[in-house]
Amino acid sequence: MGQVVILGVFVADTTYRATRMPRIGETFLGDGFALGPGGKGSNQAVASARIGADTHFITHLGQDDFADMALGLWDKAGITPHVTRNADSYTGAAFIFVEQGSGDNAIIISPGTAALMTGQDMEAHSDLIAGADVFVTQLEQPVEAAFRGLEIARAAGVTTILNPAPATDLPDGMLALCDYVTPNETETQELTGLCVTTVEDAVRAADALRDQGVGTPLITLGERGVYLAGHGLVPAITAGPVVETTGAGDAFNGAFAAALAEGQPPVQAARLGCAAAGLSVTRTGTAPSMPHRADVDEWLN
Repeated sequence: MGQVVILGVFVADTTYRATRMPRIGETFLGDGFALGPGGKGSNQAVASARIGADTHFITHLGQDDFADMALGLWDKAGITPHVTRNADSYTGAAFIFVEQGSGDNAIIISPGTAALMTGQDMEAHSDLIAGADVFVTQLEQPVEAAFRGLEIARAAGVTTILNPAPATDLPDGMLALCDYVTPNETETQELTGLCVTTVEDAVRAADALRDQGVGTPLITLGERGVYLAGHGLVPAITAGPVVETTGAGDAFNGAFAAALAEGQPPVQAARLGCAAAGLSVTRTGTAPSMPHRADVDEWLN
């Protein structure tokens, strides 16, 4: 069992299903609603813990019912939380639209008190970060906090993963702190200016990311799998009909981090991540869709 430390955001997912998004000023009936736990960092922590890593999660929460939801989720998943509570703000929430026919989604995130995280929060957890096997962050909390977390991890020789989502401008030198960067096609274009629609495009984009200092770019390509620089395409693993794609990237990142932390080589870790993602899209919800290790191993074997 390796140790994974994840910086990120918890949000309560409010998921609406309908045949399409309404236009401005339009109201129509949907096909379903669900309330459940989400947030990229929290989802990835659940995925990592269910794969078997000793998983720690750094975040901020409010003093409200959504915070209680978060703490209950992490307790059940076996995650060790490192939480700052703020009664003057709110625990994050997300609007998720799921297109009924395809399972594709569109999301609005309101991170609440997690938007107040700073580099000082990372200093407060520097021993935890420096003692990890793998440190993971995304960009739903302020970039300042992610940057400082990566700096602390890199100085300690910890393997670093940046999932650059949602896409945003990054400060100079941030990508050079990353052993792995795991963008999807859209995020890759934001980082490199290169459109990615084919594996060949991903190869060129990965070279551009390496030029910016990334150790090993890993570009997720949806139903095709992931392109792992230096190793080629790791194919997607289909585990059944697609129900909802919302948590697939988080399932991949959490499982990938857990596999690296236990010492698996990058290709095997990416393959395990693809299996976790392939299972997650056959289920509804985000955190609830993260698969357990036994299920993932069954699909791999």
